[in-house]
Amino acid sequence: MRRTDPEGHGPVRFGPHFPGDGLPVPAALAAVIAAAADRPGEEPVGGGPALVEAAHGYWARRGLPTAPGRLVAGPGAPPLLLAMTAALGGDVLVPRPCAAWWAPYARLLGRPAFPVATPAECGGVPDPYALLETVRRVRAEGGDPRLLVLSVADDPTATVAPPELLHETAEAAEDAGLHLVSDETWRDTLHDPHATVLLSPAEMLPDRVTVVSDLAGALLPPGWPAAVARFPASDAGRALHSRVLDVLTALGARVAAPVAAAAAYALGEPEPITTHRDTAVRLHARLAAAAHAAVVAAGALSRPPQAGRHLYVDLGELRSALAARGVGDAQELEDFLTARLGMPAPGGHRFGDDLLALRVRLSTGPLLAGTDEEREASLTSPAPLELPHVQHALNSLRSVFDDLRDDAQRWEPPR
Repeated sequence: MRRTDPEGHGPVRFGPHFPGDGLPVPAALAAVIAAAADRPGEEPVGGGPALVEAAHGYWARRGLPTAPGRLVAGPGAPPLLLAMTAALGGDVLVPRPCAAWWAPYARLLGRPAFPVATPAECGGVPDPYALLETVRRVRAEGGDPRLLVLSVADDPTATVAPPELLHETAEAAEDAGLHLVSDETWRDTLHDPHATVLLSPAEMLPDRVTVVSDLAGALLPPGWPAAVARFPASDAGRALHSRVLDVLTALGARVAAPVAAAAAYALGEPEPITTHRDTAVRLHARLAAAAHAAVVAAGALSRPPQAGRHLYVDLGELRSALAARGVGDAQELEDFLTARLGMPAPGGHRFGDDLLALRVRLSTGPLLAGTDEEREASLTSPAPLELPHVQHALNSLRSVFDDLRDDAQRWEPPR
């Protein structure tokens, strides 16, 4: 994660790496990829029969049965989004903040990516009124908005959009004539699945929504790139599917055969995979809750994390303490916290947020850093937060934020 302009604060074009889980690869998954290691080739563009069939089953189990010829697999979600953006044409709308990898693919194609404000209760989904106003303004200025990218289980904010808000935004997008790409990478990482309702916009607008899921969210390690996309059953969906395959062919974006074997196995959700996934989600939910408590106790603002392996923190209340340490914007905050925490702390500007806003995304994976044995213990222990290496990481996090709180109180003017 490096600045594009080391001397100043020019536009940051590329975001941080995908947040890993900090855990060992499940033995069953490692065995599958090892068994396929002698397959030197690649899958056909869009994925081979076994991978596509497994993706059909995956979506069907989530209430999204898919018509034949409407699924595509690729080497990670970024190439799929690039292909969709190229295939659809026009300008792109994204919530602010949004996943760091969304906007660069529009820019790569020379397309504007217009940010839209999100409501107070969540990120990932634009406020419906702000969406309509942005579309009106862009068209009035000669633009051609066609695509809205959103996420109901969000990176970076780790929030889940309420169904009623999602419905209003979907209606606004339909009224505006937009196609939606729903990034559902984190849908299987809900921290409290019994208390959190997650709906896909594809359930509301089946003819206007393409769903994409990077398997690094819950099923595969980030270093094994694989993702699947589900297209609408309509004629427009069939045409978009064909154009996306054309773009992927031009890019040479194929899944490596061993990774495809692992992806097909994981998408089938056998017991070893679901057990590992569910245990990892519970672990990261506990880590996120502990990290959230630490930053809030220090006076920072953060919505309670509901999904994923991260949380989004606003340190605006600690601006005076940070200014005394030479921190005045998100890039300086990123540099400061990355050095102090010994872990990546990408600033909000990486996610399309205002450079002057003191916001960062913190990931929970680095809190598990240690030996292979320690990381395995994190997964199997009934009290993982009490393990020495996890305790040390959390204590370091608390110490850094407590120092900022104490400094902020020291600099607070008398009342």
